[in-house]
Amino acid sequence: MITKRIIPCLDVKDGRVVKGIQFVGLRDAGDPVELAKFYDQEKADELVFLDISASHEGRKTMVEVVEQVAAELAIPFTVGGGINSLDDMKRILRAGADKVSLNTAAVLNPDLITEGADFFGSQCIVVAIDAKYDEALGSWRVYTHGGRNETEWEVVAWAQEVVKRGAGEILLTSMDCDGAKDGFNLPLTVAVSSAVSVPVIASGGAGNPEHFTEAFTKGKADAALAASIFHYKETSVIEVKDYLKKQGVSVR
Repeated sequence: MITKRIIPCLDVKDGRVVKGIQFVGLRDAGDPVELAKFYDQEKADELVFLDISASHEGRKTMVEVVEQVAAELAIPFTVGGGINSLDDMKRILRAGADKVSLNTAAVLNPDLITEGADFFGSQCIVVAIDAKYDEALGSWRVYTHGGRNETEWEVVAWAQEVVKRGAGEILLTSMDCDGAKDGFNLPLTVAVSSAVSVPVIASGGAGNPEHFTEAFTKGKADAALAASIFHYKETSVIEVKDYLKKQGVSVR
């Protein structure tokens, strides 16, 4: 049986970990290197590092911070933000990342997904999708540039497109649920999980251990990502895993 993964996320801006609600109202959550060390000791399954303003500000990911974080980790490490070319991917992987996460760049240049998958293997390429419900569309729309720009893509269609182009994993964030702590967006998660053949990481809305169970059992997610509830010690990776085991969910 494939075990479900619990993944803390470091949203990094100006060298500090931050967290907001629905991508706004950011507040400080600590030092990325210290938090990485903590999550490694907490037995997190992986760690995601997103330089959340790199694409919007038109700059590269902070490589030196990535190197410092990678030095503290024995668990898989995914890095995203400002990765726009094969050379950018090489730089991030050389800095210690195991996978790269593409979001805005993938929408602007879908061929980049295929280039990365062909060069490094699909297992290295994560496509992050920021999704927001659109009443007129009757579904979710894809947003770029840290949730600032609406695109023409419908989320399920884009998810299928990125898999066709070689993405090995999808990091699916509900902008509607982000930071609200009312639970993951289960309709969104199950819609994407049911439509693609690669692992889907649910993101946005975790507030307690029960929400993780729902993401796996009802949302059909392969992994679940959270930030603020872990950063601010509202619960821990260990507590979430213990709860999941009691619910019969297979975790590491």
